[in-house]
Amino acid sequence: MTDEEKMKRVDELCAHVWMVRTFLKHSEEAEEDEELCEVHRDLYDFMLALGPALDANDAPTFLKLAKKKLKRLKRALVLFQEIQPEISEHMNFKMAAASLKLAVDEVVDVLSS
Repeated sequence: MTDEEKMKRVDELCAHVWMVRTFLKHSEEAEEDEELCEVHRDLYDFMLALGPALDANDAPTFLKLAKKKLKRLKRALVLFQEIQPEISEHMNFKMAAASLKLAVDEVVDVLSS
């Protein structure tokens, strides 16, 4: 996979991360839970960092920033997986956790190849 292809794939996966982030940010549960807010803020931080390099079509910088911010993305996933059962057992939250895991796992794969 070329750097440009990696950048494109990570950006595609960020669409899934964005949807999870948006769901969590606008949930009633986020109003009451600081850890849940931390999750959606970390997801946003990861994507925000990549925006300028993506807009400039600068794959090397994009990938460097993605690798630098990957720890934050992983941290958000781990925290969300830990707190999700306490926050809500509703299917929406379960599916958000599953979706986030799939996206983060693939981002990790792309960045490590």
